[in-house]
Amino acid sequence: MFGYIVINKPEMKFKDFDTYQSYYCGLCRTMQEHYSIKGRVALNYDMTFLAILLTGLYEPLNHREYRRCFLHPMKKHLEVRNELIDYAAKMTIALTYLKCEDDWLDERKITKNVYKNILNQSYQSIKKEFPQKLSLIEQQLIKIHEYEKMEDIHIDDISGCFGRVMAEICCYKDDLWKDYLYEFGFYLGKFIYLLDAYDDIEKDIKDHNYNPFIKKFQQNHFEEQTHALLEMMISRAAEAFEYLPIEENIEILRNIIYSGVWSQYELRYKKRMEDKK
Repeated sequence: MFGYIVINKPEMKFKDFDTYQSYYCGLCRTMQEHYSIKGRVALNYDMTFLAILLTGLYEPLNHREYRRCFLHPMKKHLEVRNELIDYAAKMTIALTYLKCEDDWLDERKITKNVYKNILNQSYQSIKKEFPQKLSLIEQQLIKIHEYEKMEDIHIDDISGCFGRVMAEICCYKDDLWKDYLYEFGFYLGKFIYLLDAYDDIEKDIKDHNYNPFIKKFQQNHFEEQTHALLEMMISRAAEAFEYLPIEENIEILRNIIYSGVWSQYELRYKKRMEDKK
């Protein structure tokens, strides 16, 4: 379920894109230094968003440095590093490990099981640091598997499980902002789960995999109803987000929340409409 929390680049100012990229590069460097190439492979834009969100809220001391890397050996790029980027790196490893485990259980993908075993030591170390958080996340993912084996499961229940996964990830610490972060993460997680299901309908039908939208897929108002459901989830997330006293990089965050998260939906919707024609 990675790849949905992204920017809308055409609608972003050049300086904001450079700032966004500096967080991405900082997360990449952190992944490399803490987890070597095995961790760097797990790098994604979703946790870059988390790093920018939490940095804007908690305003930690940032370390900025221009550096080269093997992907950009000819030109130095700005990298931002701080404690929230470290946290985002740990959550990247945790989610990637659990996603590999999920893919192994669902589809018996050998490559995913191999990568999960490679990440196991790092994951166990992170779990020791965040035992309650990771245990709660594991419980919700187990519940998703249990729901997928049942009949007539309400879509709100199963999407709520992934909502609680994202809620736990967004809550960096137990403080004044925890409730807003939890609500934001909860509805963002539901949005991601539903969008991922919408994106994979044809594949899941072909592979005989569970998908909460399969029964409604051929109905006349499927597209309108699904869009309304997604819009409801991201609107609730945005409402909670706006209560957070964030000023730093606020335009980047709003670009992602109000526009970027719809990118994959629009691509899938356009392709599906073209295929119908």
